[in-house]
Amino acid sequence: MKKVLFVVTSCNEKGETKIPTGFNLAEVTHPLSVLEDGGVHVDIASIKGGEAPLDGLEDLNDPINKKYWADNSFRNRIAHTLKLEDVDVSGYDAIFFAGGHGTMWDFPDTPAVQKAIREVYEDGKIVSAVCHGPAALVNARLSDGSYLVAGKKIAAFTDDEEEEVQSTNVVPFLLASTLESHGAQHQYSPNWSDNTVVDGRLITGQNPQSAFSLGKALLNALK
Repeated sequence: MKKVLFVVTSCNEKGETKIPTGFNLAEVTHPLSVLEDGGVHVDIASIKGGEAPLDGLEDLNDPINKKYWADNSFRNRIAHTLKLEDVDVSGYDAIFFAGGHGTMWDFPDTPAVQKAIREVYEDGKIVSAVCHGPAALVNARLSDGSYLVAGKKIAAFTDDEEEEVQSTNVVPFLLASTLESHGAQHQYSPNWSDNTVVDGRLITGQNPQSAFSLGKALLNALK
């Protein structure tokens, strides 16, 4: 059975604003549903381990969100996430970083994030992320010191989308611009459109609307 490690944020406040934040539910449940339906085993880790903060409870009219939120085993996995630095990533075929604004504060500079990405990618396996999840890739370097994203096509939450949600002056940096400054070839689509980009073993999505298609792309790559 293929195994994928999901990583979510442990950050529950947007910096000095103290505005509550966390991980985006649909960006976990949508790819999770695709992978689990495809027979893939998924574990969920976070930066600090334990209970992962949710970035607001989104519309439970979404059938996938509703299904998982009513599932006690899923709720238990979110309440008792693994601590990323304690996880042996060599046992996984892919690593996936879910979004939510909290990622902008704890993904980029966490050594365990950078180590996990480097080990997974250099072991010939898949690195993936959606929306603000690519914050994990901002400072990720390979063993030769180069940025993983340098020269690679990538999708991530755009500067225009950040402006539309009125967070340009809240986040510590603009995700798309920063990825581009590290050599990424950012693939833009109009705000809130489904946009998933596959560049070899790097699979990324632009926003929550891309989470399901990213799951399908990830499942296809695992096969």
